[in-house]
Amino acid sequence: MPVPHDIAAETELWDAYAESAFKADAEPAFCWTQYTGHGPGPELLGSPESALEIGCGTGRALAHLARLGVKATGVDLSPCMVQRAGEKWAPLGARIEQGEILTWLAADGDRYDAVYSIFGAAWFADPSRLFPLVRERVAPGGVFVFSQPPAIPGAYGPQGMYKGGFAGKAMFTYRYSYKPAVWERHLLRAGFSTAAACVLDAPKPGHIGTLIVVAHV
Repeated sequence: MPVPHDIAAETELWDAYAESAFKADAEPAFCWTQYTGHGPGPELLGSPESALEIGCGTGRALAHLARLGVKATGVDLSPCMVQRAGEKWAPLGARIEQGEILTWLAADGDRYDAVYSIFGAAWFADPSRLFPLVRERVAPGGVFVFSQPPAIPGAYGPQGMYKGGFAGKAMFTYRYSYKPAVWERHLLRAGFSTAAACVLDAPKPGHIGTLIVVAHV
């Protein structure tokens, strides 16, 4: 059965996250991995004229694209994050909207040369529901790229995740983890013509790598 996401509770969680994650002095930056300067950059998106980031968080990647002249749009669940990031990056031309991603994508009438997620909505939304909606928003010849931590061996599907440890108010959400081949199958079933998923090793042996997935229309 589908996981019963409580959107109001998850919004509260991500607002709490925004309080610590958003830095007023942050600079635009684009990195698919959790290690600064490690791995590929925005070249995985090709040369898009327009891009949509789902679960854009602090907006630093979105701002990087906007500064390069890309028509950059972001969506995030947290009203707090959207307000702060929107005000911060508006001078660069980035547009950030608040919304639950499945509802937002279903209502959006635009198409984008690239849709992407960096440890964002592609990690926290059911792919069987998210990917068909993303497919509808990707323009012909476009690309969908996302990154997140790889699955822990033997732990696949939706995973519950508490915020800030195991004490205090029970604030939690769900993230989704699969083997690379399963991610590829989800994307192909959603209508993408090609899909390739791999795990990029961390810069230090034995550390957590990064799952990077690229799908083309």
